[in-house]
Amino acid sequence: MRKAILKKFIQLLFLALALNTFIFYVVTSSMLLKKTRSNMMFALETADSLFDYSDDLQEQAGMLKKVADMNQSRFTIVKKDGTVEVDTEVSNAAAMENHMEREEVKEALQYGSGHSIRKSETLGIQMLYVARMSSNGEYIFRLASPYSGMQEYLIMLLPAVLLSFAIAFFASSMEAERFSQSITRPLQDISREMMKVDGDYADLHFDRCPYQEINVIADTTTKMSRNVKEYLERLEQEKQIRQEFFSNASHELKTPITSIRGYVELLESGMALNEETTHDFLKRIKKEAMRMTSLVDDILMISRLESRGAKTEIVTIQVADLLEETVSSLATQAAERGVVIHKQFESFAIRADLRQMNELCMNLIGNAVKYNNTDGEIWVEARRENTDFVLTVRDSGVGIPQESLNRIFERFYRVDKGRSRKQGGTGLGLAIVKHVVNYYHGTVRVESEIGKGSTFTVRLPVAVQP
Repeated sequence: MRKAILKKFIQLLFLALALNTFIFYVVTSSMLLKKTRSNMMFALETADSLFDYSDDLQEQAGMLKKVADMNQSRFTIVKKDGTVEVDTEVSNAAAMENHMEREEVKEALQYGSGHSIRKSETLGIQMLYVARMSSNGEYIFRLASPYSGMQEYLIMLLPAVLLSFAIAFFASSMEAERFSQSITRPLQDISREMMKVDGDYADLHFDRCPYQEINVIADTTTKMSRNVKEYLERLEQEKQIRQEFFSNASHELKTPITSIRGYVELLESGMALNEETTHDFLKRIKKEAMRMTSLVDDILMISRLESRGAKTEIVTIQVADLLEETVSSLATQAAERGVVIHKQFESFAIRADLRQMNELCMNLIGNAVKYNNTDGEIWVEARRENTDFVLTVRDSGVGIPQESLNRIFERFYRVDKGRSRKQGGTGLGLAIVKHVVNYYHGTVRVESEIGKGSTFTVRLPVAVQP
């Protein structure tokens, strides 16, 4: 890349120098021609003012010959019909061909003055011819002088031009090298740092350079590296969570399976000596099977929530009806424990998946029933705040220790493992709540105090405006 930049820089330099030289040549040539023509015209005007047209013109022109010879110039007087009257280079001017078709003569006859550049047939060199009409209107005064344009000046200036070209080339090459390095060095630094990355996506940092475009590349590379690092860390974290999840799930499933297997083996061995014992064993097998079903259902629910591509059916749900149905399904369990549920539901609708909302409400209110004190109370409140559905579940239960508040939404985490299993919990209820809340980009907050109870507040942006 650096060589390409240097090559282009030098090409542009030569193009600029060539263009500059060409423009200089054209402009200077035009100025030189104009200046020379002006001087020669002034000489003709002076001669015209000095001539006495009633006297011998040949003799008067002879007085100008010395001056003309000094400048290798030639003075000619032409009549209006093109006949040459006087020529300082030819003694027998009358024998010269008619000058009526000479460009400068035609212009002088038409406009009063004229000029042309051509090779002299008499002298064999390139000449500048300037002509003007005499003051008496009878003659055309013409002055011819050798004219090479800028050629002589270019030959004189050639060493200086070549030297300036060499200096400009050297200086520009140095500047091009410096410029190319200022561009390629930051890119090389970025490339070098990226090549060092081998599984360890540490935060990259690059020094700022004068070019904003390269700074954008550096910033983008840094951001990409940071994003990749965060992504890999997230993958590793999710991998550990999955491993822990499957380990816990295997352990949780193993317990009911072991119990079922044990009771089946007892039944096969004939140890159930009477119908009452057999019925008790079958009842326990059914209980463990239901526990397994609940556990598998909860695991599948979490899996669906984690996979956002999973199909959901968004419908309009009346919040009051949803919560009334949830409370009704828990009424028997609450009555067995003497728990009273207080309800305060605003009438409004939400747009969400019905199954997910059922799981959310059932787990929050169900936990408030399970982990409440005997003859305890539960307050369930639902309200709309703009487009937010706010659900608050408060109980007068045992409370949650402060050190456990940050972990209760983890899968299979139990504050009191013995009591949780006794109540038939899978350890996934609050994890499901958290996943549902995250699915709808909502929030869940918990406040708790040992011996006084807990308050769960869920806020979901799913409310339908009236």
